[in-house]
Amino acid sequence: MSKDEASYADSRLRAESVWWKRLLDVQRPYRAHLRRLKLGLVLEVGCGIGRNLAHLRGSSIGVDRDRRAVEIARGRGLPAFTLDELRGSQWAVPGRFDSLLFSHVLEHMTARHATEFVRDHLELLRTGGRVVVLTPQEAGFRSDRTHVEFLDFDKIETVVQRAGLVRERRYSFPFPRFAGTLFKYNEFVVVARKRAL
Repeated sequence: MSKDEASYADSRLRAESVWWKRLLDVQRPYRAHLRRLKLGLVLEVGCGIGRNLAHLRGSSIGVDRDRRAVEIARGRGLPAFTLDELRGSQWAVPGRFDSLLFSHVLEHMTARHATEFVRDHLELLRTGGRVVVLTPQEAGFRSDRTHVEFLDFDKIETVVQRAGLVRERRYSFPFPRFAGTLFKYNEFVVVARKRAL
């Protein structure tokens, strides 16, 4: 594990542990949003320290390249794997998952790489299954030095279409689109579907 991986995972843990975030339950709308999507069995690609795995407890498996993040997620009792571990597990079965979740992951790479990254995981998604992509809007994008490319609705749609998916819907969450320039936690959400071969 590199020092950068450890420091990034630990920074996510510190950010999540701030007293006022726990007191106010700031994750409530995001938790409810994911549950309302009714995603079935989910593979969260880039699960980090497991926030969304906890939101979807019992119906999700996570994978991340960051070993420290996986250790933190497991320490919370969440099913998280490194990519190599996932490949060797009972979960690595074609068509096993109802949905793939890419939450705040694709902005950490170029759009071209994001297309390949999504495509690389599609074998694990059942035909007709959904892919959900969440990326930060402007204020959120500026807040993290590890972000590489700003992916708005159009760029995300290009990524999923080039990966062979059909876009079903797109929307801004939790506030209307204009809030994303000021509110760091506003997200682009794109839902796409894997078509039959």
